[in-house]
Amino acid sequence: MADILYEGKAKIIYPTPDPAIVLAVFKDDATAFNAQKRGTIPGKGTVNATVSAKLFLLLERSGVPTHYIDQPAANQLLFRRLKMIPLEVVVRNIVAGSLVKRTGLASGTVLGEAIVEFYYKNDALGDPLLNDEHILKVLATVDALQLAELRRSAMQVNAILSAFYHECGIRLVDFKLEYGYDGAGQLQLGDELSPDNCRLWTLKEDRILDKDRFRFDMGEVEGAYQEVLARVVAKAGP
Repeated sequence: MADILYEGKAKIIYPTPDPAIVLAVFKDDATAFNAQKRGTIPGKGTVNATVSAKLFLLLERSGVPTHYIDQPAANQLLFRRLKMIPLEVVVRNIVAGSLVKRTGLASGTVLGEAIVEFYYKNDALGDPLLNDEHILKVLATVDALQLAELRRSAMQVNAILSAFYHECGIRLVDFKLEYGYDGAGQLQLGDELSPDNCRLWTLKEDRILDKDRFRFDMGEVEGAYQEVLARVVAKAGP
């Protein structure tokens, strides 16, 4: 295979004959707590690639531009190459994870309206939470109009995915999005949409079906990922 452009915790990115397109190979490797915990989840690469493909197609049909092109193999996706914005956009519908520690609210508390948060993508700093003033005045990574567009798009994605997952019998607790600009300057949703970067609980029992099972040694990690895949494919179609 061609030289590696980039290797991250969950994916390897390769160039293609078209400089505007990259090939993402999803790995079975799993990490948590800023890679302090490492392991393997068998089949995770295929689950994450396939779930991402289904959800990207759903969003595209609903008018959300994404970098998704095609799925050439079970654990591979073709993406448009983007100039990424160094922000993680997190949408929260239910209190969980770090929001419990920061607010004191009980895990599982349903928020009246979704919260959008921005985190600076910087491993050396630990990806800190930023407010709008930090982004606009200190980082100067995006202007006010772009920041408003990120928030608007994230809320649109949340509405679409929350409704879809509800039909799958799953509650979309929270999730992380990453955005970038294509060669024509269009804002597009990038990265992936999978149990790695979404908290997913079953509607009936609030049973966890995401990477928290790996983070906190809850067991049945592979089965949870496979259940998400089965429910998404059953609803979205082959």
